[in-house]
Amino acid sequence: MKSDKTALILIEFQNDFCKEGGKLNSLVRDEIARNNTIANAVKLLDGAREKKIHIVHCPFVLDRAWSTERGYEGLVKGLTDGDVFAPGTWGVEIIDELKPREGETVLEGKRAINGFVHTNLADILADWRVENVGVAGFLTNVCAQATAWGAYDLGYRVRLIPSACGAATREIQEYVEREICPIFGGAPSVDEFLAAIE
Repeated sequence: MKSDKTALILIEFQNDFCKEGGKLNSLVRDEIARNNTIANAVKLLDGAREKKIHIVHCPFVLDRAWSTERGYEGLVKGLTDGDVFAPGTWGVEIIDELKPREGETVLEGKRAINGFVHTNLADILADWRVENVGVAGFLTNVCAQATAWGAYDLGYRVRLIPSACGAATREIQEYVEREICPIFGGAPSVDEFLAAIE
């Protein structure tokens, strides 16, 4: 994969998921520790920066009026009711270990599951003439997987990188690694993903 034709999309590495005191941390804390998610994501981002691939940080930012107006149920309603990823709060901030650098894109408008919906992510990747997309983040089986599907459906070569993702349980994580990642073409480790970049 050519570096200038490759993008890394980092999904929801935010305090509400990743840090003690975050509103969703108890959901993923044990699996983050078992999977070594944050350290793997740091290694992934450092390697991506070194290889000079395009980097997109993709945070969820609660849009209470929008989600309430649409009568969302399930996951988005739970986030809305719990004031999770609320604008202007510590919880919505990207974690210090993965803070965006100058020149990296921070996507705006992600207020549901798939990073391509309600955002200009597709336009950004098209402008960069990207052909390959790596995806990492939270939750493995929800927003990370949905964004990977979105990229796949748009014709990109996609790699969901499970060791830099986090799920609620080991069973969910292993299901995605075993059953979903092969649909995209494999379940690379961080090292394998980076090694494939020329």
